[in-house]
Amino acid sequence: MRELDRNMGDKETCADELIFFVNGKKVVETNADPEMTLLTYLRRKLGLPGTKLGCAEGGCGACTVMLSKYQPYTQQLLHYAVNACLAPICSLHLVAVTTVEGIGSVARRLHPVQERIAKAHGSQCGFCTPGIVMSMYALLRNNPTPKATDMEEAFQGNLCRCTGYRPILEAYKTFTMEGRCCGGWGQKNGCCMTNENGDNEDVDMNSASMLFNAVDFAPLDPTQEVIFPPELMSLSKSQKTHSLRFHSNRTVWLQPDNLDEFLHLKWKHPEARVVVGNTEVGIEVKFKNMLYPVILAPAFIPELHRVIHTEDGIVFGAACTLSQMEAVLKQAVATLPPHQTEVFLAVLEQLRWFAGQQIRNVAAVGGNIMTASPISDLNPVFMAAGCKLTLIDKDGSRVVQMDDNFFVGYRKTLLRPQEILLSIEIPYSTRNQFVSAFKQSPRREDDISIVTAAMSVTFVPGTNIVEDMKLSYGGMAATTVLAKNTARKLLGRCWEEELLEEASSSLAEELTLDPSVPGGMVSYRKTLTLSFFYKFYLTVLQKLRQQGLNVEELRSDFLSATELYHPETPSSVQIYQEVPEGQNQDDVLGRPMMHLSALKQATGEAVYCDDIPLFENELYLALVTSSKAHARILSIDSSAAEQSPGFVCCVFADDIPGSNIAGKIAHDETVLADSQVTCVGHIIGAVVADTQLHAQRAAKAIRIQYEELQPIITIQEAIAAQSFYQPIRTIQKGDLEVGFKQADHILEGKMHIGGQEHFYLETNVTVAVPRGEDDEMEIFVSTQNPSETQCLVAEALGIPANRVAVRVKRMGGGFGGKESRSILLSTVVAVAAHKLQQPVRCMLDRDEDMLITGGRHPFYGKYKVGFLKSGKIIALDVSYYSNVGNSLDLSLSVMERALFHMENSYSIANVRGRGFLCRTNLPSNTAFRGFGGPQGMMIAESWITDVAQSLGWPADKVRRMNLYVQGDLTPYNQVLEQFTLDRCWDECLSRSEYQQRRAAVELYNRQNRWTKRGLAIIPTMFGISFTASFLNQAGALVHIYTDGSVLLTHGGTEMGQGLHTKMIQVASRVLGVPCSKIHISETSTNTVPNTSPTAASASSDLNGAAVKNACLILNKRLEPYKSKNPKGSWEDWVKAAYFDRVSLSANGFYKTPDLGYDFDTNSGRVFNYYSYGVASSEVEVDCLTGAHKNLSTTIVMDVGVSLNPAIDIGQVEGAFMQGLGLFTLEELHYSPQGVLLTRGPGSYKIPAFGDIPTRLTVSLLRDAPNDKAIFASKAVGEPPLFLASSVFFAIKDAISAARAESGITGPFRLDSPASAERIRNACSDRFTKLCPPAEPGTFRPWSVQV
Repeated sequence: MRELDRNMGDKETCADELIFFVNGKKVVETNADPEMTLLTYLRRKLGLPGTKLGCAEGGCGACTVMLSKYQPYTQQLLHYAVNACLAPICSLHLVAVTTVEGIGSVARRLHPVQERIAKAHGSQCGFCTPGIVMSMYALLRNNPTPKATDMEEAFQGNLCRCTGYRPILEAYKTFTMEGRCCGGWGQKNGCCMTNENGDNEDVDMNSASMLFNAVDFAPLDPTQEVIFPPELMSLSKSQKTHSLRFHSNRTVWLQPDNLDEFLHLKWKHPEARVVVGNTEVGIEVKFKNMLYPVILAPAFIPELHRVIHTEDGIVFGAACTLSQMEAVLKQAVATLPPHQTEVFLAVLEQLRWFAGQQIRNVAAVGGNIMTASPISDLNPVFMAAGCKLTLIDKDGSRVVQMDDNFFVGYRKTLLRPQEILLSIEIPYSTRNQFVSAFKQSPRREDDISIVTAAMSVTFVPGTNIVEDMKLSYGGMAATTVLAKNTARKLLGRCWEEELLEEASSSLAEELTLDPSVPGGMVSYRKTLTLSFFYKFYLTVLQKLRQQGLNVEELRSDFLSATELYHPETPSSVQIYQEVPEGQNQDDVLGRPMMHLSALKQATGEAVYCDDIPLFENELYLALVTSSKAHARILSIDSSAAEQSPGFVCCVFADDIPGSNIAGKIAHDETVLADSQVTCVGHIIGAVVADTQLHAQRAAKAIRIQYEELQPIITIQEAIAAQSFYQPIRTIQKGDLEVGFKQADHILEGKMHIGGQEHFYLETNVTVAVPRGEDDEMEIFVSTQNPSETQCLVAEALGIPANRVAVRVKRMGGGFGGKESRSILLSTVVAVAAHKLQQPVRCMLDRDEDMLITGGRHPFYGKYKVGFLKSGKIIALDVSYYSNVGNSLDLSLSVMERALFHMENSYSIANVRGRGFLCRTNLPSNTAFRGFGGPQGMMIAESWITDVAQSLGWPADKVRRMNLYVQGDLTPYNQVLEQFTLDRCWDECLSRSEYQQRRAAVELYNRQNRWTKRGLAIIPTMFGISFTASFLNQAGALVHIYTDGSVLLTHGGTEMGQGLHTKMIQVASRVLGVPCSKIHISETSTNTVPNTSPTAASASSDLNGAAVKNACLILNKRLEPYKSKNPKGSWEDWVKAAYFDRVSLSANGFYKTPDLGYDFDTNSGRVFNYYSYGVASSEVEVDCLTGAHKNLSTTIVMDVGVSLNPAIDIGQVEGAFMQGLGLFTLEELHYSPQGVLLTRGPGSYKIPAFGDIPTRLTVSLLRDAPNDKAIFASKAVGEPPLFLASSVFFAIKDAISAARAESGITGPFRLDSPASAERIRNACSDRFTKLCPPAEPGTFRPWSVQV
């Protein structure tokens, strides 16, 4: 670096001042670090924690902020949303930054964008809320009256794991042209804004479907927005731009102000990286440990930002952003004759699904070309269109055509090191030219493509004879490729069936992939190349015919294969029962009350664990983890780490003062690995340093030598090696032998269900603060299990539990992932803090969190089912195998719950279920919403579908016939009381108009060959209670202060599910005071001890009963003073009791009665009661690509008497969307060596805004009180998740229709998730036959099914 400085002359050695504005305040940074992101700067330097870190790769949108700048060459102000996690602060010279704190606050004034998302129940855990608020805010700054499609586009780069997206869209639809308030004149029944979409004539009079009232919203007034700082405006206009230089001890950032200087610098530093949006380099530096000593930023150079219209096309400067290119091309398409815009339309089609808005706003078209990604979305279009690129260096320029010579190898182009890309010319198409572009990715929005393609054909004028052809593909080689052989063969041929045959067989030969290729999916990728060509063939045929040429007419049932996907704006209905007439206005129980933290979450003022301001002398910890799945540790060399900047100390097993033994139940884990590692990601040690960056760099410098041992990765490997944890659980009822003898038919089947990453938006985080005396330690942590954290930290430190206080304010999502695995991090951080006697903090990066903490158990099920000709199932033998990982954790309980749900909702006389726990070398899998129940029920729905298919009957008929009835016995001998599943089923059939939809689906499928629709209706019955009966207890502590305010504490934690809100509603009713008088500060081990984890959907039941119990004790104590002074106020009674020396504090306690089950005798009560639900879903599948659309879903859920319909409906929708991810989208890929390959939102896809059903109806069953839980309510967290399997089985139904076209009928295996790859491969046809898979065992796959 010194050498570099010396070479750069005096002008380049001193650093410049970086000037930018944040929320209207000027920031002058004299030591700008080129490697520091805006996000770190906001959170750590400026103390603005509202902007959140969710992934650090621009994939989740939690860090979205708005940038504004004045553009001298257009003389316009530009406002745009960006990902702060990728924006280098050095790129912000003369830019205004607006964060969520800058637009409004609870104390000052809420911005309408903040108010609406909160009041419409669009914020649950709230961690994603600031980013979503800022995406919407940026949209409204540019367009105060957007269309619904603008809004949907603005959210393509934002993810939410809690809400299921519907309430967010509902809230923000009120800003759109389609959804704005009509002033009360819109609908026949009053206001248009009563959250009522679609006609609801079947909603009963005392059912409601208004969860919020938009009339109460503050209007949006564009004149009241934060202004662009006047000082910045004059700086931007007056300052002659000059070159800038910023540097750190590793990197120098050079920002030249003219093209000559830029070319000179590139000549001087040919290895320098050119950075515009930092969307690629930012990822390389963060995740691939790349170091770029020199960065050139051409932000000020006009030639690189110019757009010029020429005779041949449009020339874009290489630094033009994708958003800018999109706007220019849209304008061109609107004004030019259609025959000239074929290429532009193809580019626009790819841009629609290119990353998210935040990335498109900063990513440059030149960066996209020069990155030379083999799966680029745009390069195939540029190549097929023969775009011209202008390359330049200080000695002159040259023009090259983008063809198959441009990319010379993996991520390499033909540019010389000192050359830069100046511009790209996108040509007009000609009158006889047709161009199409295609992309297939696991998820439609913001996703990396599997295969991408662009095709251009030019015909001899007035004929269908091919004159020129280009077929370009991404994802089929190490570079973007042209299928030249195929294109050559088609020249001079007529555009007809024979050409299609030739092209298909030629493409199958020309585009081959090695079976071990990175990314896998070999057969699918090859099939896609043919499917895309077929779509292109049909599209061109249609266009030729429209031009009046005499070509073969396109069959009407083929038309849907040519249609481009255009999403419809989703609509929804929510139905719940009104509170009884005459209920006191102050009694909010049963009303749709807003989540109590929602407003704070929408303004960024809600404090999460990592938002706690830094403590004096605080240090940062980074973990050191194993890179081997199974190995002995031979040596650890930390010498390089110790030389790193900011290093303080290392922590290894020897540093643990207490016990190194850990583990939830079996105590089969260690805090830090000692001599052996048993998974990739196994925590070996940690490095403590002064900052996060220094700690992480030092941790990467530690060198570990291993002696590798043979790992077991998959369930199949575990079965072969008989690698099981004990015990093997069995539940048996009836006589299997007799059952199978009586059966008319017997069928057998198998199914694999993939795992699932929790993807809570807030990763695991712990701050440990030693208190300096008696070994006291205070731990702030994002956990569902404070008491277990306290216990295990105390054991690791060798101190009694009473010295450890664990405090949880709120979590940014949990879903079971923070029940036991959060303790992995907390214990290590506590050990480091104890060793150094200084506060230590650690928040895991997303990739670390995904690697280390495990997820939902992958399951493999084998079944044999016996049934009668009538469809009645009379015998079932099922075996479950779960991939447990390297420790037992909670896996036995997970398997037990799977067995308790093995029949789902069906009555079977003779049944046996067995559960095998596979010991493997993966990170230990753990609790996840549903806790084994969804996997157990999924196998059940698989065999009932097989039965229906083998009989040739509608599946709903077989399901209904086998459904339980009131008084039936389960396989574990529990009697079903208060059974409402039949009511849910009938209501779901009628609300979804199931029979009419079935007829419509069959008609659609007769009329369409290449798209098929499917329909399914699925019941669920979920048992409520911890299966470990000792956990079914809860405590609460209620203080009344002399001013009448109430402080409430209970054993449950808040992770977005609204538990604190419900507890305040319960206390409000029992004490008879308004909610505004009651406050919950946090959950802590020093207020309510020995708490159970917030899990098993039982927290409202258990903690609600404990809160009620404490409040009743206080009521009893206040009763004499109420009697004495009946007209007095609450405050009068409280004061009177205080002066009479009566205690105004009470403990409440509750345990669920009559629980306890014995596996040996198959007797006892497992569950306190059941939550029931039924869902019907309809989908449309593209048989050529495997993509699917979720058309509609109707859910009927029995939640008893809802404590809060808004929160309960939010839980139903959120669970449903999480289940949708589990069953149709989310895939964890592991290498054969046990390395997790999907470690962030770039490669692991959770559902996005665009995945919600176009029509969604949620109805809470009315008149279904539950006498087993608080105020007749029912648990709601986990039960609805399984209802998303209705989408999976609707997909399977559609695939059956596609297979029937190829003459294939009867049961078939479809593993979960039903990814695009699995769907396409199951829709067997002429193209799949040309692309057979390689024989298993003949190659080493990229990823294995674990």
